Amino acid sequence: MNARTVLGAAVGSVGAAVVGNRLLSKRAGDLENPLEGVERTYRWRGMETRYTVAGDPSDPDMLLLHGVHAGASSNEFSPVFERLAEDYHVFAVDLPGFGRSNRPPLVYSPTLYAEFIRDFAGDVTESPIVVASSLTGAFAVDAAGEDESEFAHLVLICPTGDTGDERPWLRTLVRSPLLGTTLFNLLASKPSLRYFYDRDGYYDSDRIDAAEVAYAWDSAHQPGARYAPASFASGTLDPKFDLATELAALETDTTLVWGRDAELVPLRNGRDLSRAADLDLVVIDYATQLPHAEHPDRFVEYLTAELLEAGPAGADASPDE
Repeated sequence: MNARTVLGAAVGSVGAAVVGNRLLSKRAGDLENPLEGVERTYRWRGMETRYTVAGDPSDPDMLLLHGVHAGASSNEFSPVFERLAEDYHVFAVDLPGFGRSNRPPLVYSPTLYAEFIRDFAGDVTESPIVVASSLTGAFAVDAAGEDESEFAHLVLICPTGDTGDERPWLRTLVRSPLLGTTLFNLLASKPSLRYFYDRDGYYDSDRIDAAEVAYAWDSAHQPGARYAPASFASGTLDPKFDLATELAALETDTTLVWGRDAELVPLRNGRDLSRAADLDLVVIDYATQLPHAEHPDRFVEYLTAELLEAGPAGADASPDE
């Protein structure tokens, strides 16, 4: 194969990648608000972030913070949003770099998210109950540690502060214009997102809603969608502290919620955190990383019991010895 042939093949591959990336972006179109409520904008450090509000303003404020992955957004709380709004003044926010919020080409960091949560809670809500999922739970703990008077209660769903070794080179690769976009589009394909929900999100794959996968795909193909997940995939969104130590030092009332069959962040991690920080641990059976999405009624029932102190400390779907 001569040099001209090789060059022609390379140019053709690059051209195909550019066209493919543009077609995927056009296919996604505008991202609709998935939640029933009033959508508002919070301007923060030059960014417009979107959030949805529902419920009676005279009820206690509750702030819902979604987890972090390629297609992440406030849609994670769609199964429980309206139920919670019956008893709470609920705020569900799309974090910077995700969902309907702006996605500038920043180098996203755990400090950025902790400061965003702290500022949003202080500016928009009043002493909220903060419900945070997965890695975002660590950001919320960091935010609470700076000014504990801001939060009435923390509810952490399968929180983690360690997603693996740092790989800054991977962040650089995913952020690159052509190769990074192409790679990210492969990682954020519908089969890949479905695999994520099947492996780490749901105990019963039959409960995975095709509309949820489709929305995650649309979210992952908005302009700038790869920048925040690039930091997550590279491990550079992990906080620089030990989660158990930080939780033990907090004076804010905190409840842990875990799916009994979680594997990525297994239940033994929840038990270890519960013992180390003397926290209530709510365990939901037949669930993994997203117990609130897979079993919304049970999640709301246990959460309400915890917050109203109507049930025993450390309520469990079944006794967890």
